[in-house]
Amino acid sequence: MEETSRPYPTVTLFGLPFSKMNMRETVDYLADAIEHRKPTQVITGNPIMVMAGLDDPDYYRVMAEAELIVPDGAGVVWASERAGEPVPERVAGFDLLHELMREGERRRWSVYLLGTTQETIAEAARKLQASYPLVRLAGYRNGYFGPDEDASVVEEIRAAAPDMLFVARALTTQEPWIGRYKQELGVPVMMGVGGSFDVIAGKMKRAPVLFQKLRLEWFYRLLKQPTRASRMLALPKFAVKVLRARENLAKRPPRP
Repeated sequence: MEETSRPYPTVTLFGLPFSKMNMRETVDYLADAIEHRKPTQVITGNPIMVMAGLDDPDYYRVMAEAELIVPDGAGVVWASERAGEPVPERVAGFDLLHELMREGERRRWSVYLLGTTQETIAEAARKLQASYPLVRLAGYRNGYFGPDEDASVVEEIRAAAPDMLFVARALTTQEPWIGRYKQELGVPVMMGVGGSFDVIAGKMKRAPVLFQKLRLEWFYRLLKQPTRASRMLALPKFAVKVLRARENLAKRPPRP
């Protein structure tokens, strides 16, 4: 495996360092980042993101420069097994969000929610506040803003000074936006959460536990949202790339 300079154990997949910490260790690591006010971008890595990075050097750079990539997707867990350095467990972004909120209850942290529609984010904020009343809601707003509004959004979040920032935007803007502004934002924990707010708000259901245990959560989402079919094509491409890589799985493949 290629060496990384991360302060935690990793498995390198296509040049990207995925954390080998379990959920509890991950929460403890991020709690330390909050205690020391260290800006930390968390990427909940899955095969679709990896393939996007291999196709787009700018996206790849954002992933490579993130302080922490957790193994969210079942495909990443499988790939780590193929690499001979299996991660101890899948660290799903949805579960990590809730674990951080539970820890925030104990430590009296604050959180800012950014993304999705105003209706959905408002309902997600209401439900999270009801479930975790000791976590201070520093603010929330929808994710429908363009580059010309970035500065004002960043300033709004800086002024709110949250301990955690959860962001739900499109694949092409979520991680790149956090990566671009993480130093200016100055938030200790910044994490893209995809469709988590939709699930929390009750707009969408998470896959049943059986699907999760069988590593078929992606298939359940596809059944519920057939429009994701084109995006899901990245999954078999990822699997083929992993199988072909063999002992070179740690290395980023050369661009064609």
